[in-house]
Formats: sequence, C-alpha cells, structure tokens
Amino acid sequence: MSANPIVWWELASHDAEKSVQFFRDVFGWQLDFDEKAGFFKMHDNPPTVSGGGIFTLRRAKLPFVALYISVEDIKGMAKKIQEHGGFIVDPPFEVGGGTWICLFNEPSGVTFAMIEEVASSA
Repeated sequence: MSANPIVWWELASHDAEKSVQFFRDVFGWQLDFDEKAGFFKMHDNPPTVSGGGIFTLRRAKLPFVALYISVEDIKGMAKKIQEHGGFIVDPPFEVGGGTWICLFNEPSGVTFAMIEEVASSA
C-alpha cells in the first residue's frame, strides 16, 4: 500500500436521504444513519481506491474531483441511474483498451463517474 492512501469519501447533498436511496437502489451500497455522527455512513464493502491521476483541464471549465464506481454493465447502469432520478452527463464511451467510462449526476447534482473494464479476449 502506498503512503497516505485515500480512505474516506463524503457527499454533501441538498437531500441526504434522497442521495442515500439513489446509491442504495442503483449500486446496492449499504449506508446507515449514524446517530452519533449525524450523517449516513457506509459500513459494508467500502469502495477502495486502486489508483488515480492528475491532469490539466481541457473540456471542463472548473477543477473537480471525480470518484469512479466500478461496474460490470455500464450501459445498463446508465439506464438505471436515469430510472432512479440521476442525470447522464457523458454517456458511456470507450477511452481505449476496452475501458469505458460514463459521467453522471446523482439526484442532487453532484457528478460521479462509472468505469467498466472489459477484459480483452487474447
């Protein structure tokens, strides 16, 4: 493990319950309200960060942080996101080597990304 890994993430939403329900319904995440902390926490199967990168903006106007959620059927998940009140910012597209990404907004408007890495049949 590299020094100082990213070990926590937060989403500041206008409607936490709606955002929590979206991630439960779409991605199956288990988020429970922690009375002592006063917010929802992910306890089971927390997302892991296996890599990252930094680049100079090209299309985007403002700097941002993107969290990528690994999925197996990116096109199906894009439909599911829309069915549960999310908005597709960039539809699924291949970035090379069988890797697909899709940017979306959860119901309160915060942008996330999905990634599907399709194994090549060599």
